[in-house]
Amino acid sequence: MSSKSTLFVANWKMNGTPSDLKEINKVADFLKKKFNKFLKIVIYCPPIPLLTYFSKKKLSSSIKFGAQNVSSTNIDYGAKTGSLSPKLLQKCGAEYVIIGHSERRFKGESFSEIKKKINTSLNSNLKIILCIGETFKQKKNNKSLAILKMQITKSLSMHQNLSNVIVAYEPIWSIGTGVVADQAYLNKIFNFLNIFLKKKYKIRNPKILYGGSVNHSNIKDLRLIYHCSGYLVGGASLKAKNFIEIIVNYYN
Repeated sequence: MSSKSTLFVANWKMNGTPSDLKEINKVADFLKKKFNKFLKIVIYCPPIPLLTYFSKKKLSSSIKFGAQNVSSTNIDYGAKTGSLSPKLLQKCGAEYVIIGHSERRFKGESFSEIKKKINTSLNSNLKIILCIGETFKQKKNNKSLAILKMQITKSLSMHQNLSNVIVAYEPIWSIGTGVVADQAYLNKIFNFLNIFLKKKYKIRNPKILYGGSVNHSNIKDLRLIYHCSGYLVGGASLKAKNFIEIIVNYYN
């Protein structure tokens, strides 16, 4: 377990209503009153309408907000129906943005588009959570490292300052399935990513998250991953009780 700040990112996907502010308030209350001695940052990434609503409320300083996607447009405002520029996301309260999630890549999002989104977002001082991950077939064929290297190389530009890029390793075969890789496999992946990001992109202290069926039961094993800076949590982040259990079990 790292002594550095640990990130717990809540990806709500297409879930939530304005009344779910109470769930975030419960987590904020918990962090402030009962768990303020540990170094942690909780980042909520709800759907855009909720991002605006939630972020305007006075919550714990340990809680930040992010968006689940951004458009690749390089203008802040204009005739781009349906687009969400980085500047607009900032105005809506986002400090972070998830880019390249496998669910979007499955729908046809290209790495060329992902790179544009990252570049425009970095230029607007948003922090990036770049999702990468292999399929079960690729894992079975021992292609995991090559696939992850390719995904990163096609997504990141060498000329950018990448200190605000967080890489989230989310094996596609683990998302929502309850299946989590064994410790040896995860340590192999994270060690590779740590070395690769340092050598190729000169990122001094890479931040690498794990995502994929994270819950209160497996977090004690997942916290043992070398070079892991935190966790990208899906369904288990929707209810405060479940999310708090993950945080508590991580530190206990």
